[in-house]
Amino acid sequence: MAQQPSTQQVQQALQNQPVLAEQARQRLMQSGLTPGQVRARLRAAGYPDSLLDAYLTGAPSSSTSEIGAEQFAAIRALGLDTLATIRERIPLDTGLIRPGFRERSRVFGVDVFRRTTTQFLPVLSGPVPPDYHLGPGDNLVLILTGDVELAYPLSVTREGFVLIPNVGQVFVSNLTLDQLRDVLFVRLGKVYSGVRRGPNATTRFDITVANVRVVQVYVVGEVGQPGAYQLSALGTVLSALYAAGGVTERANSREIALQRGSHILAQFDLYDYVLRGDTRNDIRLETGDVIFVPVQGIRAEIGGAVVRPAIYELKPEESLADLVSAAGGFRSNAALRRVAVHRILPANQLRPGPFPRAVIDVPLLTRAGTDGVTAGSHARDSDLVPPIPLINGDSVVVDSVSSLGADAIYVGIVGMVSKPDRYPWQPGMTLRDLVRLARGPSVGALLSEAEIARLPTDRSAGQLATTLRVPLDSSYLYERDSLGRYIGAPGDAFPASGAPEVPLQPFDNVLILRQPNFEFQRTVGIFGEVRFPGTYSLRSKDDRLADLIDRAGALTPRAYPQGVQFYRTGKKVGRIDIDLPHALSDRRASDNVILQPGDSVVIPEYQPSVKVLGAFNSPGAVLWKAGQNLDYYISAAGGYAFNADRDKTSVRYADGRVRTKHGKLLFFSDSPKPGPGSEVFVPLKDPNEKALDLVVLFGTLAQILSSTVAIVLV
Repeated sequence: MAQQPSTQQVQQALQNQPVLAEQARQRLMQSGLTPGQVRARLRAAGYPDSLLDAYLTGAPSSSTSEIGAEQFAAIRALGLDTLATIRERIPLDTGLIRPGFRERSRVFGVDVFRRTTTQFLPVLSGPVPPDYHLGPGDNLVLILTGDVELAYPLSVTREGFVLIPNVGQVFVSNLTLDQLRDVLFVRLGKVYSGVRRGPNATTRFDITVANVRVVQVYVVGEVGQPGAYQLSALGTVLSALYAAGGVTERANSREIALQRGSHILAQFDLYDYVLRGDTRNDIRLETGDVIFVPVQGIRAEIGGAVVRPAIYELKPEESLADLVSAAGGFRSNAALRRVAVHRILPANQLRPGPFPRAVIDVPLLTRAGTDGVTAGSHARDSDLVPPIPLINGDSVVVDSVSSLGADAIYVGIVGMVSKPDRYPWQPGMTLRDLVRLARGPSVGALLSEAEIARLPTDRSAGQLATTLRVPLDSSYLYERDSLGRYIGAPGDAFPASGAPEVPLQPFDNVLILRQPNFEFQRTVGIFGEVRFPGTYSLRSKDDRLADLIDRAGALTPRAYPQGVQFYRTGKKVGRIDIDLPHALSDRRASDNVILQPGDSVVIPEYQPSVKVLGAFNSPGAVLWKAGQNLDYYISAAGGYAFNADRDKTSVRYADGRVRTKHGKLLFFSDSPKPGPGSEVFVPLKDPNEKALDLVVLFGTLAQILSSTVAIVLV
């Protein structure tokens, strides 16, 4: 939904851009409404029917060169959207920090006014509050129903009267609507006989406020833009402060004075509104009111482990407890023993040296009034702080509880527990308490004994720790069923309950050992041409490849063992060449490898063909023939293509091995022989590679030979 500009924003836009008045008049002239229709609609909307008479003529005059916010609102009531032009010239209320105030202020309360928000602007729509007092400039609407049907727009004159047709002048200044209704019962009853109190009345009336007046107030002192401001009569002290740009960092926001006439009407405390939501002193303004923001008084800063660290303004009677309360109290990690007050010493108390500050150590109280506070205390934070008075410039620091670092007292536990970590040491803490904090032993823990590393009492020989073994038993197991039986993996039998409790000392490190030879199942996979392919768990660390094939039901008649593919994922080894027939015939052969977790074996199906792919004249599949060499399959594929790179012909065997054809050297060649399921591939020549010049090659060889002969002769 588009944001609606306030009356003040519209008035400022009209003053800054007079052309908007002409645009509004043009829209009214182009609406197609006759002057009579315009006056009737204005009367129905509660506006004076003659409000826009000056704008219904064809040519503008000097009286229409300027237009007010009331006329703009009346034109909008006719159904003509005049606010689109205004919105283009008024910045959108995004709730962001105003330009020039990008950094957050350390003084509490200043940032309340540093956002482009409408929260302090008076609400112009809806009924006026019951305690609203009428005054000159208000526009009222009187509606009569029953025996007569009439509606009268009434404007309050400068003298505080309204003129009602057939009734006369009625003084309404400083009356509320309820008080005005009592007056109208008497005045209207003299003219309309049906107007009376009670259910037998035949004529009823109602009086409402169509538009509230504008008041002019003065905002001076420590505000962003001191001066005179025109506000709605519904505006309050907060509205005026926001219009003036808010308070500055030098302002005393605890004693903002509202002066009416020659006396101070109220003292507004911004902290009452921000901290407690108290708006009792946020009084509605009248014309001529002066809002004065004095300069700062007593200020103190609080930091550390408090909810809202900042600089706070203090009243003369407020103390350290009030400062802590204004800061939101202590955080959960606050060290609730004492706080430090850093104070600038007065001139008569300064000591020799460059130290103008002194630190006052203030102990906190418990409910009984003793020093120190225990964790989990339900006392209010302000009850824990003694009522020590503060002076201007004091800085309060609340310490935090230290983390489990080198300067904290802790005990550690590692090894076979669910949550190995450091834990705070408490007096009387035992090994059982520490194991419980670590959420108990994990599966595979050895619960016959544990090792404790303790700080040595004698470091003369360079000792770092003293170790000792302490007994454990089955009572350290916490995962049990409803019958008290342990839930977990089987393993070594643990001693029954009866091990003595082991007290811990500060900085002990406990090691919960692992059961010897304990390990979770290792799995390997075998797939392809075996009777029962799948994932198998190894029975021992010595299981071999032949044992796995036996458990998988041996090879099927369609298996091709020479094409076995063996992959090892551990340490990123990858494929390993295995001679499976040799491994099956000789169980002690090196090809019968010991299996590792994650190994994968694939036994392919026998394929009695050889694929010939790449730069051949007729690539495809050729039946495998025993004893035939590479040239046979190249010839069967129609020979090399004209752009084939013959020296890079390769053969990929069924087990994944790749061999490349070597070029002829002195009429000898080393060409691989394809087997069943192999692939022969030859790539295309690189068009950017220069062809070998044989003339240059032989010339170079001749020069090398002649040089060699000359060297030998010499």
